Amino acid sequence: MKGVSAIPAVAIIPSPLFLWRVKVILFLLWGLCCCKIGWDSVMRMSVDLRDLFLYEAFLYYNPLLLVALMIWLWGVNLWVFAQSSVNYAKVFDLSQTHLSHREIWRCATWLTLVVPTSMTAYLYLYSHGEVSLAASQPVLLYAILLMILLSPFDMFYLSSRFFFLRTMWRIALPLQAITFPDFFMADIFTSMSKVFSDLERSGCRMVHRQVATIAWFEADSICGSHSVAIPLVLVLPYLCRFFQCLRQYKDTKEKTCLLNALKYSTAVPVIFLSALKYHVFPDVWISFYRPLWLISSVVNSLYSFYWDIKRDWDLSILTRIFMFKNPSAWSNLLYGRSWVFYWVLGSNLILRCTWTYKLSAHLRHNYLTVFAITALEMVRRFQWVFFRVENEWNKMTAKQNFELSSDMPPSESDRLLDSNSHKV
Repeated sequence: MKGVSAIPAVAIIPSPLFLWRVKVILFLLWGLCCCKIGWDSVMRMSVDLRDLFLYEAFLYYNPLLLVALMIWLWGVNLWVFAQSSVNYAKVFDLSQTHLSHREIWRCATWLTLVVPTSMTAYLYLYSHGEVSLAASQPVLLYAILLMILLSPFDMFYLSSRFFFLRTMWRIALPLQAITFPDFFMADIFTSMSKVFSDLERSGCRMVHRQVATIAWFEADSICGSHSVAIPLVLVLPYLCRFFQCLRQYKDTKEKTCLLNALKYSTAVPVIFLSALKYHVFPDVWISFYRPLWLISSVVNSLYSFYWDIKRDWDLSILTRIFMFKNPSAWSNLLYGRSWVFYWVLGSNLILRCTWTYKLSAHLRHNYLTVFAITALEMVRRFQWVFFRVENEWNKMTAKQNFELSSDMPPSESDRLLDSNSHKV
């Protein structure tokens, strides 16, 4: 009708909370479907073949699942820093376009979706006789992830991928002055040494076309469990960190850099003494090499524990952790509590000691236990990140305050009290 203004249509937009709940429900349904299909596929196999096949499938997919876990935990770290007074972007010298915790969680979500989906397809196709199609699943997954990581196109967070790859290059070849992101990421890589070892073994099987076969189980084959490449890859992150410390000593002449290098060097005998089990007689291993392995593992665990508490964290930091801008019930629960102090000390010591189990070459066949301990090591590193970054931020702010105070002009009272300004 004329004279009557039309009522504008109001678009009904679902609330963010509703959308989040829908995503969680879909995620859980997808997880249940993957578990159901995977379980039915495994049950179709014979009992003799089942354990060997699960061990191989686990080898291809467990490192990617652990990487996804580390990304999830890193997102939590960034979320906590965003709520607190710690300016992590300045600590890591990040640009304004750095990834937020939400974007980190988005990457972790996609990885958490893709990896179990590929694993479910692998189990299903193999159990139904499609061996060649099953073998293509992990190969295709690794190829896609590698192409995304190395893609030069402005997609999938190009600047962040470039920063990550550049830091990895600086870790591998410490030819320039070492920055905080360099040795921080190198420390995280030491906790992921088992992940790198499994990635190497997976890549070896893909290159030699041993996927979806049991040929890889031959211990003396090029990709077998006795391969020399396994301890070499395990020790690589520690060697990179060792050379970083030497480079820092060259630049700064600080003796603590040499003590830190000594800490990383203690990991070398743990790894190689363990690997000798497959290359010496059993009696020689039990009577001579195993006691040396135990002694070296205890030395490394205790030395690393001391360095975490005394050097990386600075015990005094435990009285002021998580200084939130907007305190909540959770932050008030943590702030200044003595139980946080005991939890940090106790959990870090226990998980440092379990490091020996997850990293030892002669224990790699207990893959479920090693997977659990590796995941716990990442939780320990996740906890370590809070105190290490806050400690670095406190050092930076203390240095800035000192420089500001030294640059300030003297006050009127200081000039009057200065004897050099008076003539007698």
